[in-house]
Amino acid sequence: MKKFKTLTSRVVPLPIENIDTDQIIPARFLKATTREGFGENLFRDWRFDADNRPKADFVMNDPTYSGKILVAGKNFGCGSSREHAAWAIQDYGFDVVISSFFADIFKGNALNNGVLPVQVTDAFLEKIFSAVFADPNAELVVNLEAQTVTISDTGESFEFEINPYKKSCLINGYDDIDFIISHKEQIEEFERNRPFSYA
Repeated sequence: MKKFKTLTSRVVPLPIENIDTDQIIPARFLKATTREGFGENLFRDWRFDADNRPKADFVMNDPTYSGKILVAGKNFGCGSSREHAAWAIQDYGFDVVISSFFADIFKGNALNNGVLPVQVTDAFLEKIFSAVFADPNAELVVNLEAQTVTISDTGESFEFEINPYKKSCLINGYDDIDFIISHKEQIEEFERNRPFSYA
């Protein structure tokens, strides 16, 4: 995975609550076994009509909004536990998803695939939406080391929580295996010196 420390980006606002994983990536697109290509079907039924024509009223088809940060309504990623939802978000180009609540399994899948889920309060989420709708060029600064998300125009900031292990993995660009390999010398040293018992 690529390293993540600080991201400054414009925002794609999606103020819809209870967005489930079938809306993020419909079940009919789950046949592939690799992570590539899922981004083209992210929010497929919201982005395209039955004739595969882009729906002009959907935010991701609106050139007014762009960026590497998706800001969504409360309870994002609910529904089934499909990891493909995180794959689709990452493959489309989002590095961060901000919401006031995430489904636990989605949050874990996102962190395991290099997507940072930032949970904020309902009040701060509304401040983000207000800033972006007032100025589509408004930017957010997500600082993983400081665990803050800041609205550039106003300077308002929120400190979010993250599992320390997952934070370390994202900062260093590690998946779980990379993390173990990074401790190879310590593991080998432990194995050389640990007592053995044959009882």
